[in-house]
Amino acid sequence: MPRMISFMLTRLATGFAIGCAVGFLIWQNGFLPFGSVPGEFQNYIAQGLFIYLFASTISMGYLATALLLEAE
Repeated sequence: MPRMISFMLTRLATGFAIGCAVGFLIWQNGFLPFGSVPGEFQNYIAQGLFIYLFASTISMGYLATALLLEAE
């Protein structure tokens, strides 16, 4: 695999893991400005979407920062 592809996939995966951890911590600690979603199944869907929101945003930011600072 070319070095640039490996570099990008590694940074995206790392950023996604950081984003998942942050999203999960925010959801579990109740820092959200809105109430809980009614229904257990809907709550799991809302939690998954919320965590994915953080993970995708932070992974792209992590990749962009790594490309700016570390790429040769």
